Amino acid sequence: MLYNVFMANKHAFKSNSNIVYSCKYHVVWTPKYRRKVLVRGVDVRLKEIIHEVANELQCEVLELEVMPDHVHMLCEVDPQFGIHRFVKRVKGRSSRILRQEFDWLTSRLPTLWTNSYFVATVGGAPLAIIKQYIENQKNV
Repeated sequence: MLYNVFMANKHAFKSNSNIVYSCKYHVVWTPKYRRKVLVRGVDVRLKEIIHEVANELQCEVLELEVMPDHVHMLCEVDPQFGIHRFVKRVKGRSSRILRQEFDWLTSRLPTLWTNSYFVATVGGAPLAIIKQYIENQKNV
């Protein structure tokens, strides 16, 4: 039965060896002290790093916008892997690489990211509305 539902809605669901899922999350996180340091190339490099990590972990970044003092990401993550692991990997690797490549980040901040982040499952609002919200962040 579940397989038939999956095949009928193949575009809406993903699967691994034992589950069929559709788990989309809106994630927001900020640099330490909400400093406006995601500028001057840091934003571009951060996007590259996020996409690299997502590809390695078989997660999908559906939308991504980097503002000077925060990041918005809409992503789909296997629930058996967990959104917490994905965010931890993204923040950990990006902090290490960005602070190596942009020396001025180390003088401004003791660590790049705060320990906290916001995450919400996306299901109540249509995906198009969430995507549009993230796309329009720079125009606000």
